[in-house]
Amino acid sequence: MYKRLKKDMNINIEEKDGQLFLGDKKNDMRLVMLRPNEIMEFCEFTGTNAEDILSWVGKTLGKSLMEQFFHNKDWSTETLAVRKEVVLGTLEALMLMGYGALTGLFKKDHILINVYGSLAQEEKENIMAKNLCVLYLGIFTGFLSVLGIETDGKEIECVLTGGEKCSFKLDFIGEEIEDGLVDQDPSEETVAEFLASL
Repeated sequence: MYKRLKKDMNINIEEKDGQLFLGDKKNDMRLVMLRPNEIMEFCEFTGTNAEDILSWVGKTLGKSLMEQFFHNKDWSTETLAVRKEVVLGTLEALMLMGYGALTGLFKKDHILINVYGSLAQEEKENIMAKNLCVLYLGIFTGFLSVLGIETDGKEIECVLTGGEKCSFKLDFIGEEIEDGLVDQDPSEETVAEFLASL
């Protein structure tokens, strides 16, 4: 799926402006790329409100991504099964944009998103790197809200505190999903095969 999606999305780079874009150059879907150190410098500039601002920036990015891919789409008419597939496809798109290797699991009352090789991993020695995790959580919350999936999220594992990945738990607000949509936990072998395929 990952390799197929990479081909289908047709991500290109424009050398002169240093921008990534989808499809041909006439496409208005430009992909903004910020290096981790630029994000952390931005956090230092914002000072004590950095977490709130980064959360808002992340949510805005997540919403914008979905609105570009699905212009004027009314998600209220779609089943949760369809929206679940869109969530998983969006995580694959984020992988192609350089956010690391992402997996998503739907549980009865929450979604679990794991990020292997996150941007934060490259900045382990910088005390500001934790702000990158805030940005990730904002992006996830933002694109889920566009799909009509309201969540309250938090990071439950982090590479900056000794974890093997950054893991985000997004609790459903006021609902649970039907049993048929609940994912089983993958085995260690499945996770290893996934990482080896990247």
